[in-house]
Amino acid sequence: MCLALPVKVIEIGCGSADERAMVRGVKKEISLSLRDDVQVGDNVILHIGHTLPKLDPAEAKRKLRWTLP
Repeated sequence: MCLALPVKVIEIGCGSADERAMVRGVKKEISLSLRDDVQVGDNVILHIGHTLPKLDPAEAKRKLRWTLP
């Protein structure tokens, strides 16, 4: 089973180890290698450490409500 979560990008550096996202107060290192249009503050779907589609804030909040307790 695969799990993908909506997260908010909180930091983008000059290397993949410097890119971070946050979900419910937990910081996670992420890879932006599959997306070139992501900026700090964007909400994205995170799957096995890679960012996938961007989400608008309302959709991200709605998905978080169903994803995590």
